[in-house]
Amino acid sequence: MGAAIPLRDDFDGCTLRRLARVCRDAKQTRRLLSLAVIYDGGSRSDAAHIGGVTLQIIRDWVLRFNASGPNGLKDTPKSGRPSKLDEQQRRALIEIVERGPYPSVDAVVRWRLKDLAAWILSEFGIVVDERTVSRELKNAGYRRLTARPQHPAQNEFAVEDFKKASQPNWRKSAISLKAAPR
Repeated sequence: MGAAIPLRDDFDGCTLRRLARVCRDAKQTRRLLSLAVIYDGGSRSDAAHIGGVTLQIIRDWVLRFNASGPNGLKDTPKSGRPSKLDEQQRRALIEIVERGPYPSVDAVVRWRLKDLAAWILSEFGIVVDERTVSRELKNAGYRRLTARPQHPAQNEFAVEDFKKASQPNWRKSAISLKAAPR
């Protein structure tokens, strides 16, 4: 068995714990706290136990930390599958969402994810799932909101007449004024 890879000299356990306290990434925090144990003289097995990983993973974290410091302990984004929509198509999607549907042209009164996926298919010839449309809109800063249903024949002036009026003066009931049995 070889010697353990030493950690950088420009950090210590207290500094790593301070960084972990302000860190917003849970995985990076766990890694910082595990390496702080090693800085404080703990064994790598203890660090692995605290991090919930194996010794090999601790070794990988040490290598990443030595190479890039605390930022090396962040997860790197995975490349994954390329997006189906390019930037121009995303802009067109955002424009159509912002303008809203025209009932006579689009045959809908409000956009649903299903309708937007069908629009993308007809406009660009790209088959996308509703989840993909949702993810694209979420990345653009939109939220999914659902309006409360309203009857088409509802009279907005009659609504006020049917609202319940709360009591103007609240007072304790007679039951609460009596002494409770012990």
